[in-house]
Amino acid sequence: MNPQPVSQSISTENLFQPLQLPRGPVIKNRFALAPLTNTQSHADGTLSEDEYRFLCLRAQGGFGWVTTCASHIQANGQGFPGQLGCFDDKHLPGLQRLAAGLRAQGAVSAVQLQHSGLRAHESVSDVVAPSAHAESGARALSEAEVDGVIESFVEAAVRVEKAGFDGVQIHGAHGYLIAQFLSPESNQRSDRWGGSLENRSRLLFAIIEGIRSQCHTDFQVGVRLSPERFGLRLPEMLELSAQLLQDARLDYLDVSLWDIFKQPEDPAFQGQTLMSLFTQLPRGPIKLGVAGKILSAQDALQALAGGADYVALGRAAMLSHDYPLQVQADAHYQPPTLPVSQAHLKKEGLGTSFLTYLSHRFPGFMAD
Repeated sequence: MNPQPVSQSISTENLFQPLQLPRGPVIKNRFALAPLTNTQSHADGTLSEDEYRFLCLRAQGGFGWVTTCASHIQANGQGFPGQLGCFDDKHLPGLQRLAAGLRAQGAVSAVQLQHSGLRAHESVSDVVAPSAHAESGARALSEAEVDGVIESFVEAAVRVEKAGFDGVQIHGAHGYLIAQFLSPESNQRSDRWGGSLENRSRLLFAIIEGIRSQCHTDFQVGVRLSPERFGLRLPEMLELSAQLLQDARLDYLDVSLWDIFKQPEDPAFQGQTLMSLFTQLPRGPIKLGVAGKILSAQDALQALAGGADYVALGRAAMLSHDYPLQVQADAHYQPPTLPVSQAHLKKEGLGTSFLTYLSHRFPGFMAD
């Protein structure tokens, strides 16, 4: 089903309905903070004051669900400087502080678990991937090392639960290690981890099973996928998503679309929005979230009207830490248009390293 335009006079009430996942605490509204790369943690992966402030300010601003940036589960899985870590007990005190801070502001919390694989940061000396990759210098993981990756994801989830978070989101999107296994371009393996989609998705399902078996029954577990780019094939991602939406071990599927209103790049699916391909998939209690250029309340309402259970906000959340509260007060609220000043972003809780990252990664985001 394609989302229908939402009238300007419609109530925003649906955005403030509670969301109950199969497990864990009720989320007070349909606004989730998307996992955002922000480079604000310390070099060793421990939590910084800037990252703590940035995330807790969003919880204070009304986001019912706050997900951290991608947090690497092995040291050589680091994808960017200042990345939050969850691969060592040294990260536990900061994670405990963050979980407590988010809960104090009324938000349900999740840590996004990630390994960069061949997209590792230049500082990583031992770059690994499903298959050897000349351009990045990555070497292929052995079968024993694949098992070790699964174990590290599970250990990280146990650590995150111990810290007091409500759940984890497994990062299977954006061309990182799990997505590299899913892609028939980057995964050239001939063992049980490569070849068919069943084999290429085996890593993801093994991680899900491991986390579910080692964490408490009310711990929330979700997966984030991106259906295009990075060598992924849309028909396969739809098939995989259909499986995930029927997997009782999961609580939600979060789909990163870059633009919820865009048409698919695959010409076979032209004439419908990319989002609609996922919202029309059968699902029971497992919830479906979408992300991609959701800026106005009308955008968010259109996503819900099109079948999504919640919206994950990135840019809008960076520009307005209290976006949900603003929308609740004014259905016509729009976040500031780009470019915005550094002074504005500092007021919104972005630290110096985050501002530096934005200036290099997204020219035109800041006016100065």
